[in-house]
Amino acid sequence: MQNTEDQKPKPTIDFANLQYQYQRYKEEIDSAIHKVLDRSNYIMGEEVQQLEENLQHFTGARHALTCSSGTDALLLAMMALGIGPGDEVITTPFTFIATAETIALLGATPVFVDIDETTYNIDPAKIEAAITEKTKAIMPVSLYGQPADMDAIQTIVDKTLKTKNQKLYTIIDGAQSFGATYKNKTEVHYADIYTTSFFPAKPLGCFGDGGAVLTNSDELAEKMKMLRVHGQNKRYHHKYIGLGARMDTLQCAVVNVKLKHYTKDLSLRQEVAEKYTCLFREKGKGRRKKDGLEWLEMNPSTFILPPSTAKDRTSAWAQYSIRVNTSNAARSELQAKLKEAGIPTAIHYPMPLHLQECFSYLGYQENAFPVAETVSKQILSLPMNPYVSDEEIAYIVQEISACLS
Repeated sequence: MQNTEDQKPKPTIDFANLQYQYQRYKEEIDSAIHKVLDRSNYIMGEEVQQLEENLQHFTGARHALTCSSGTDALLLAMMALGIGPGDEVITTPFTFIATAETIALLGATPVFVDIDETTYNIDPAKIEAAITEKTKAIMPVSLYGQPADMDAIQTIVDKTLKTKNQKLYTIIDGAQSFGATYKNKTEVHYADIYTTSFFPAKPLGCFGDGGAVLTNSDELAEKMKMLRVHGQNKRYHHKYIGLGARMDTLQCAVVNVKLKHYTKDLSLRQEVAEKYTCLFREKGKGRRKKDGLEWLEMNPSTFILPPSTAKDRTSAWAQYSIRVNTSNAARSELQAKLKEAGIPTAIHYPMPLHLQECFSYLGYQENAFPVAETVSKQILSLPMNPYVSDEEIAYIVQEISACLS
């Protein structure tokens, strides 16, 4: 006879829980959408300006401009700064491809440096050695929702200007980090331009594609306003070569509603992350210090490393990603077991950008950036959204512990 335990239905856990969020705010979202439909002003309707004003208020930015995606936000930022052929932009190899892809699309060269072992963001200690006379900008990525060490990066920018009379711009790729803070201020205050994404699965997401660029510079804001509508300074008069990069009114209406609840959602994400980490520590059979990191022992040969946030920062917790010191094959086996148990997982990201075929022309080889390469083989993202229940967190941690014990 089959064991009754085997007959219990397995839970179905949603990775991002977008449907639950929609149902939670359904009345407000539907009303906002229908107001747009009733007016039929789908491009640059009044909700666009409303959202931009709301984003400015939320972040304290002088200017916020919506656009068609986080990718186009990066393009607008670099175009506004005049980045193009012959220029180099220093960034991280451990990120989604859009970060470096947009640099290459503009004819500039992405220059990678390795990542910090703890935050997985660009390692400021490695940036200065990568600067050449062609370097135009530094583009840190706020990976998984946590800002990079912006003071350290600004020190490098200031030193380069002082010693080489070379101006370096800072563009933050904040596709995953809207609402995060560095030293109690939002990230826009540490960059020439901050970019973000409203892709549905982001912490603040719309129902399609969308993004924004934020800056405290009047000049850059004015230029990006023109660039996102084909470089127009007035109708059918084009000052720049630009893009069709507007965020449509319907998507802005959705984000306007979600933004009203976003502070609470960020708080809930933080609570989910803390509960994960607390339970993992309880399940660990011991702790091992290695390279300054405190790993949790699951069995004598297998350790996991929960994520951590630097004391001077907050995270938007776009992902909750643990490291497991196993091989790719063992990680795949773990994912398969968790999937069978009704637990979705993801790998952000399985191959660093310098090893991607599309960037082979840059000439990087394996072991060029050992930290990024090691992390890419060990990282595993677990369900993360404001609504992961205590029971689901306990179940996920228990199943991972059982698989690794």
